Amino acid sequence: MDEDQIEGCVSGYLKQKGFTQDDNHLQLTNTDSSLQPDNTLNRTQLERSSARYHDGYCRLRAWAYRSLESYKHELLRVLYPVFIHCFMDLVARGYLHEAWNFFNTFREDHEKMHSRDLQKLELVLSPTQLEEMEFAHSLRQSKFNIKICGYSYELLLQHLHSMQSTTIIGVINEHISFKVTNGQPSSISDDPEAVTLTGNIQDAANHVNQKEILWGMFEDSVEDHIDKAGALLLDAEKGEGEGKEGENDESKKRSIDGGKQGSSVKKVRKDKAISATGKNAKPEVSTISAVPRIKPELPVSTVSTDVELSILEDLRNRVQLSSVALPSVNFYTFVNTHNGLSCSSISHDGSLIAGGFSDSSLKIWDMAKLEQSTSSFSQGGNDTWQNEQIIGQNSGKRQYTLFQGHSGPVYAASFSPAGDFILSSSADKTIRLWNTNLNANLVCYKGHNYPIWDVQFSPAGHYFASCSHDRTARIWSMDRIQPLRIMAGHLSDVDCVQWHVNCNYIATGSSDKTVRLWDVQSGECVRVFIGHRSMILSLAMSPDGRYMASGDEDGTIMMWDLSSGCCVTPLVGHASCVWTLAFSCEGSLLASGSADGTVKFWDVTTGIKVPRNEENRSGNTNRFRSLKSLPTKSASVYSLQFSRRNVLFAAGALAKSD
Repeated sequence: MDEDQIEGCVSGYLKQKGFTQDDNHLQLTNTDSSLQPDNTLNRTQLERSSARYHDGYCRLRAWAYRSLESYKHELLRVLYPVFIHCFMDLVARGYLHEAWNFFNTFREDHEKMHSRDLQKLELVLSPTQLEEMEFAHSLRQSKFNIKICGYSYELLLQHLHSMQSTTIIGVINEHISFKVTNGQPSSISDDPEAVTLTGNIQDAANHVNQKEILWGMFEDSVEDHIDKAGALLLDAEKGEGEGKEGENDESKKRSIDGGKQGSSVKKVRKDKAISATGKNAKPEVSTISAVPRIKPELPVSTVSTDVELSILEDLRNRVQLSSVALPSVNFYTFVNTHNGLSCSSISHDGSLIAGGFSDSSLKIWDMAKLEQSTSSFSQGGNDTWQNEQIIGQNSGKRQYTLFQGHSGPVYAASFSPAGDFILSSSADKTIRLWNTNLNANLVCYKGHNYPIWDVQFSPAGHYFASCSHDRTARIWSMDRIQPLRIMAGHLSDVDCVQWHVNCNYIATGSSDKTVRLWDVQSGECVRVFIGHRSMILSLAMSPDGRYMASGDEDGTIMMWDLSSGCCVTPLVGHASCVWTLAFSCEGSLLASGSADGTVKFWDVTTGIKVPRNEENRSGNTNRFRSLKSLPTKSASVYSLQFSRRNVLFAAGALAKSD
């Protein structure tokens, strides 16, 4: 069959199928098909462009690690933003195989500092998933702000020009902003302020942080009444002393004694004002009077007379703490828990210790019922620990009270201010209220859709707050089974919650690396604190309500000014997760407990007095002072609680020995 016959057959077949195009179109189609070799060439060029990410990053990484030691840690800060954006660019362009080779080759460099971010990014398997992931979207819409000294910045520019990698230069220009400082490079390599995110997230936070908040103390509290009465008595005594300057010491003493006999209440209050610290109380009064009093927006129940007298007695015996007068510490260690202890809580006076366990049980130890002061407890009633044997021989009962009702691990527990109630939250999505006097479960609160990570009583009692894996925090009252407020806005799990001292706000820490402050009355977010590089695990409010401390998974603690929303000072010293934070009663010291098995004391007043913009010329950002570190016997510190007498109670679980 010749060529003309073949074309005729083909044309006849196409006409039978409904095609009416002529032969010229067929010839044009053949001409278009001849462009296939050029398409293959373009594909090869694209493969070469995808390799530029790997080659450019590899060259930048090798140069940074070969740099001088004094500049290396600053230059290494550039690698992580370049790494994740190179990976996301490769995924977005469809080079999935090249992207995963790149990710697996260099992820070990960033595993220590950014392991949680890498765990999120490794879930990206397609460009569609990259677009839908909130974390990746926030990274691509924001810029990394890197602090670097002038000389390191010049070295980086010279290297980028010499390597002539337009791909890496484009990534840096688009996603990194440099904050060039004068002087020598920073003396610390893990400065939490060295690498921060700016962009849409920061702009939104700045807009929110312009709202006005009232950060003062709780008005009409027992402590407030006593402090006011003490201040009035001191002023009256001062005026009386000025009017009787000519009298001798003996007449003054008789006058004072006569005044004391006039009223037993005044005597107690004056003793508190003058002898609560064992020193002259005038500095304390002047400091307290300078703090504004804020009336709580929530209705607060009155305090019973017995509770008020107990608080008064504690305040009279309060020890004044400072950088040279550290508190006494009573540490309780849970042993034989077999990794079953999920949380612990300590009552305000230290008389009750609670532990939540993975077997869904809640156990409470009463210190007053123990015949001997101890610092160790065992999890189960079948353990043959020495103290249990003594208790069993005398009473025939186990040394703790067992509360059962949850159907999942107990993740958090919180005592009421008076210690007569305790809340527990669980993986079963419920919160339970228990009476410690009746040893009974009173209420089961349901509302969260996922496990509840934390629950906290308000400073005034009756109200409490919870947070959950469902990315929300909720406000509850003891007399209602449904939440009063729902706070939504975090992009990931809300891991911890803490009340402000005036009960008008709650703070929440999240896995999205932010801390938010919420108005209890309106449910609106009034502050967003950005600066942490890992999930927030613990929060604490200063007694005057002006400052907040937050601890994260990397061991970094950040002190925040609530009025401005800015970080006052970072506290770097722990080597692992900061599980718990607590301020002393007068707010001069901050105690932190960590999974590294230490309790650390920080001089908070020293860090607060140094302004944020007055960094020394060497670039050192450590404006805090670590006073002391107390190591435990291989026990992770789960909870800290300052009593009203400024005694620090701590609890933790003994790590399982290999």
